Amino acid sequence: MSNLPRAPRFGPARQLALGLVFLTRLPIPLRGALPDDAVARAAWSFPIAGALVGLVGAAAAIAGNAIGLPAMASALLALAATMAMTGALHEDGLADTADGLGGGRTRERKLEIMKDSRIGYYGVLALIVGVGLRAAALVSAVEDTRLHLLGALVAAHAGSRALLPLLMRALPSVRPGGLAASVGVPSSLSSITALVLGTAAVFWGLGDVLGLIGFVTAAIGMVVVGALARRQIGGYTGDVLGAAQQVGEIILLLAAVAQIPLPY
Repeated sequence: MSNLPRAPRFGPARQLALGLVFLTRLPIPLRGALPDDAVARAAWSFPIAGALVGLVGAAAAIAGNAIGLPAMASALLALAATMAMTGALHEDGLADTADGLGGGRTRERKLEIMKDSRIGYYGVLALIVGVGLRAAALVSAVEDTRLHLLGALVAAHAGSRALLPLLMRALPSVRPGGLAASVGVPSSLSSITALVLGTAAVFWGLGDVLGLIGFVTAAIGMVVVGALARRQIGGYTGDVLGAAQQVGEIILLLAAVAQIPLPY
C-alpha cells in the first residue's frame, strides 16, 4: 500500500465552501488538492452564496434604518455591503462587458477591451444605471417593511446566481486561458439543483406571483445577455457571467417593489 496521503474527499460540504470562496471574499480555508472541475461541481451552491450576500446587504440596510438614517443612505449601505462581500466581482464584469460589446468592432477587439482593466464610457454608464436602479429599488424596500427588504435582497442575489450554471452549459467559453474556461462545465444535476434552490429563494422572498414574474423576467434578461455575447464574441467569459448576474439581480429587485396588481 502507498504511504502517500489521500486527497480530501470533494463532497457537498467542500463544494459549498468552494462556491462561497469563488463568489465571495469570505476567508474560508480549502485544505488539500481540488479536482480540475471543482468549481463546475460546486456550481449548485451559487444561489446559497447569493443568499448569504443578500442577507449581509439586508443586515446593513436594517442597521441603517434602525439608527434613523434616510432610506437612500440605508439602501446605499446595503449595496456597499454586498459589493464588499463579493469584491464587486459582478459589477466589474458588467462594466467590462458593456465596454467590450459596445465599443469593439471585431470579435478580437471586443475581447481585448474586455480584458483591459481600464474602464470606458460604456462601462461607466452601465454601472451608473445598474447601481442607480438597484438603489432606487432598495429605497422602496427600505421604506416598506424589514421582511420585504430581506426577501427582496435574498431573492435577487440567490435567483440571479442560480441561472449562471445554465448559461455556462448553454454557451461555449471563448477565452481558453481565462477564468471561465478553467471552471469547466457544470453537470445537469448541479445546474438543476442550483435552479431549484434559486427558485425556492425567489418564491420565499417575493411570493408566488411576484416570484414567478420576477424569475421568468430575470431569466429572459440573462438569456438576452448570453445571446448578445454569443452573437458578438462567440460565447461567454467570466465578465459576461458577471453582467448576466447583474441584469438578473436588477430585474428581481425591481420586481420586488413593482406596483403590479396581484389577484388577491
